[in-house]
Amino acid sequence: MTLAIDTPALSLAEPRSWKQAMWRGFTCHCPACGKGAMFDKYLNVVHSCDVCGEELHHHRADDAPPYFTMMIVGHIVVPLVLVVEKLWHPDLSVHFMLWTAVTLSLTFALLPAVKGAIVGLQWANRMHGFDPAHRPEDE
Repeated sequence: MTLAIDTPALSLAEPRSWKQAMWRGFTCHCPACGKGAMFDKYLNVVHSCDVCGEELHHHRADDAPPYFTMMIVGHIVVPLVLVVEKLWHPDLSVHFMLWTAVTLSLTFALLPAVKGAIVGLQWANRMHGFDPAHRPEDE
């Protein structure tokens, strides 16, 4: 049994590169044009792009950026902790100060980039109102 769903709006729309959109988002630029800023504050996504006018307020990043940021930072910091301990055996107070600073710095640096990449992916896949043909009625 085959289920066929007719979606003429999606088939007529030009394809969007998810790789390009995610890279533009990762660099905190508009996923549509790559020139405008995606954020007006640390994590506040702009309502629309200043350059191309693409509406970006439709995103629903929610808890995904912190989750992916924790995964990335954890995969960077934990091996570094093990290498430093194996090579130099620093005191626990040195470990605490060093890795607290490294973890917080990496987290605060990566969080906007990861959120931008997720918003870019949503834009490329026409999710959450990014498809003009299928705008939700409540927005």
